[in-house]
Amino acid sequence: MQIANYINGKLTAPNSGDYIDNIDPAIGEPYGRVPDSDERDIATAVAAARDAFPGWSATPAAERSAILLRIAQLIKDNFDDIAMAECIDTGKPHKLARSVDIPRAIANLKFFATAILHTQSESHITDSAAINYTLRRPHGVVGLISPWNLPLYLLTWKIAPALATGNTAVAKPSEITPMTAFLLSELCIEAGLPPGVLNIVHGLGAKVGAALAVHDDVAAISFTGGTATGASIAESTSRRFKKLALEMGGKNPNIVFADADMDGALDTSIKSAFSNQGQLCLSGSRIFVENSVYGDFVNRFVDTARELKVGDPLDDSCDQGALVSQAQLDKTKYYVDLARDEGGNILCGGKRPTDKEIGERCAGGFFYEPTVVNGLAADCRVNQEEIFGPVVSISPFDTEDEVIEYANGTNYGLAASVWTKNLDRAHRVADRIECGTVWVNCWMLRDLRVPFGGMKESGLGREGGEEALRFFTEPKNVCVALHGRS
Repeated sequence: MQIANYINGKLTAPNSGDYIDNIDPAIGEPYGRVPDSDERDIATAVAAARDAFPGWSATPAAERSAILLRIAQLIKDNFDDIAMAECIDTGKPHKLARSVDIPRAIANLKFFATAILHTQSESHITDSAAINYTLRRPHGVVGLISPWNLPLYLLTWKIAPALATGNTAVAKPSEITPMTAFLLSELCIEAGLPPGVLNIVHGLGAKVGAALAVHDDVAAISFTGGTATGASIAESTSRRFKKLALEMGGKNPNIVFADADMDGALDTSIKSAFSNQGQLCLSGSRIFVENSVYGDFVNRFVDTARELKVGDPLDDSCDQGALVSQAQLDKTKYYVDLARDEGGNILCGGKRPTDKEIGERCAGGFFYEPTVVNGLAADCRVNQEEIFGPVVSISPFDTEDEVIEYANGTNYGLAASVWTKNLDRAHRVADRIECGTVWVNCWMLRDLRVPFGGMKESGLGREGGEEALRFFTEPKNVCVALHGRS
């Protein structure tokens, strides 16, 4: 299938006339073609968004809300087709796309579509001289760059608040997983979204993403992806004084104290380590377990990891599908070899499953077993660098101060989990960990009202809830003199 860009309300071919193969990671073969767009397509899309901005920003909030809710309903009406497209595009299990990715995309649109109907305006009485009130106005054209691991989920998390607040947008989805963005384009046309309000341009990051980031008519950039790419975007946009939000990598600690609910900690730690084949910025890839329960926890964790079934993403009995690309598979292999070189012990996994295990259809796919490593130093590369694959290290600790040092001892600061029944400890440790989100006795529990983002090299700015609405608007103060005073 050959997909198209979505520019000015129409599905269009790229200016270059060239296309990129879209690979099904479960079989390792092309199943479609993606536009190989360039700066000309970005220029056309930005011009369309710029022209659409006056009308869209003046559209009453209730009307903007109604259109976004129509898009959400159309995703729900086409749920099965979109979930299947995500499964084939990403290699993740079909049941995961159905239970997490697509429902959360729908929730994103519904949340922000209704949030704009319940906003408040700030006002301040300046003694008896004046009243100051604050307006929040959309920026204009915004650029939205989303990653391949949760393609529709994270794309809608950006699109929904951007459009709800009256901006127009040019979105750049990952060229590795473009299909759900293309299906969204078709649904936007069906929903009656005015031309130019949302434009989706496919292609390589070096061509399309870079051109979008530096375009002079793009007022703000929201980016989710790798730290190196985010740093490049930050450098190029800072010279142009664009508003910028970066959500980047993570090397997230998962801390298990001896008094924790071990069954709950074990079950959720397996999910946080290996869901989506470990290809989540929020994956709990560094597990620290208090020494007194370390041996038992490790044995149970490894036994459970071995039981995870790796295979065809279309088979609902499978727990793990394929990694998204050959490059990601090679990266995972590299870090497992590095773990061995750094003195680590491979407790399970550490290799590709056999063709018999994954089935004849998937013999050419990009599969890797859930892998558990121990015996690594806290400052080794495997414990410092983001792998983005089904590889987790597990280490003991003795004291709270020690594990806090381990948890904070990376350049990342996105998320963490803490497992304890001690309420004082839970609050104390959560406060001391240097990251944007701390889950206590849970993981990936989402509330769209709260801010989301990282510290250090994990990001800049916040998304979610009121923070997203604030990011996509600019405050303007109006001071009105009272009693005719000047």
